[in-house]
Amino acid sequence: MPREFTPKVVTANTLLEGDVVYLTADDSWTRLLSEADILTDEADADLRLLTAESRASQVVGAYLADVSITDTGPEPTHFREEFRRTGPSNYFHGKQADLN
Repeated sequence: MPREFTPKVVTANTLLEGDVVYLTADDSWTRLLSEADILTDEADADLRLLTAESRASQVVGAYLADVSITDTGPEPTHFREEFRRTGPSNYFHGKQADLN
């Protein structure tokens, strides 16, 4: 029995900087998960992922990440995605400093 499809976003890393990015509804990349396009249809998600993977001059390692839908936008459902969203965890710098 196939698993039920849950909401997802397309995420990847920028080719030059390595920053985590998310695909938006207008097919651009954003560094903010809150601006990511939430995909609730499996066929659409697969198509958006293929489109993202074809943009190898911009990003690498594109994949679908599970999210939950909240009043403030998508939130990661796995700690790995929370780490990716907030940046380095060894000390306060980078995205952690920018988000606060």
